[in-house]
Amino acid sequence: MAKRDYYEILGVPRSAGPDELKKAYRRLALEYHPDRNPDDPGAEEKFKEASEAYAVLSDPEKRAQYDRFGHQGVGMGGPGGFPGMDFQGFADLFGDLFGDLFGGARATGRRGRGQRGADLRYNLEVDLADVLEGREEQVDVPRMVRCETCTGSGARAGTAPERCPRCHGTGQAIFQQGLFRISRPCEQCSASGWIVRDPCPACRGRGRVEGRKNLKIRIPAGVEDGMRLRVAGEGEAGIAGGPPGDLYVVIHVRPHPLFTRDGADLACEVPISFVQAALGAEIEVPTLEGKVALRVPEGTQNGKVMRLRGKGLPGLRSGERGDQYVRIFVEVPTKLSDEQRRLLERFAEVSGEEVSPVTKGFLEKLRDLFD
Repeated sequence: MAKRDYYEILGVPRSAGPDELKKAYRRLALEYHPDRNPDDPGAEEKFKEASEAYAVLSDPEKRAQYDRFGHQGVGMGGPGGFPGMDFQGFADLFGDLFGDLFGGARATGRRGRGQRGADLRYNLEVDLADVLEGREEQVDVPRMVRCETCTGSGARAGTAPERCPRCHGTGQAIFQQGLFRISRPCEQCSASGWIVRDPCPACRGRGRVEGRKNLKIRIPAGVEDGMRLRVAGEGEAGIAGGPPGDLYVVIHVRPHPLFTRDGADLACEVPISFVQAALGAEIEVPTLEGKVALRVPEGTQNGKVMRLRGKGLPGLRSGERGDQYVRIFVEVPTKLSDEQRRLLERFAEVSGEEVSPVTKGFLEKLRDLFD
């Protein structure tokens, strides 16, 4: 059976440059790689065919021979029956696409560096007043810490961990699969690259022990409910010399008995008597910084909202204070003395058929709706 043209296999013109060849091959390799097509026996043949074509066309000397003499000009040497692209070449080509499928298998490459410690979460409750001012909080965090007896190595004093004989310290075990060598985390050393023969009695070879640390956390003014504060390096200690994780402090703002929050703005409800609403009055209004005087104009209606500028919370980034909104609640008495009732009846008598503007507007809408 005649071999297909290499340019046809990759789907590129004969004038294709190195970048175009690489892009075409990456696409085909991802599509037909055997690991991604375990149930398709034809995929492996297409993968080999594309690999053979790229191995020739990516080499300027072999490509020149192929362009001049065809398949006879390049021979059929190299591993797997086609012109050789070495394993390192495949690793450089794929990089992050196949990750440790190639890169982890380089015996002369990176060595096992241990595992990063786990990140931790700490829930911290604060009051609304803390949001206004910001403050420092002492927190006691339980976590895994480095064993001081063995300084984190996991080995008994006077001994040291040995390089894993299976992965040779890479943390990756290599398996041959057809044309390719595939690397996977080494089970013998748990991907650390090291084996502890004589474990430390204090940590039993783990290199870590249970502990606690008291930390000072700075809560910024304007912090919002649910916000996470990252404290780098204050998570659990790493394994086998790996770096520590981070601590994430999650802020929960306790509900306030008087105020509700909307970003940097605050809102509260203040009751007044119907006499104060009718005649006007100066009342005291609570803020996070104490009471302030507020003038309620005469004729104030129930539900009226008034603003106190700059009495809200600071913005987390801008630091600019929001406003406080005061909703007026007109309280109607539920029990009247005889004198109060007599005066109100007299007020009603004096008012007669007088209709307020609000009532008048409502009656007009009602008439338009039903007439």
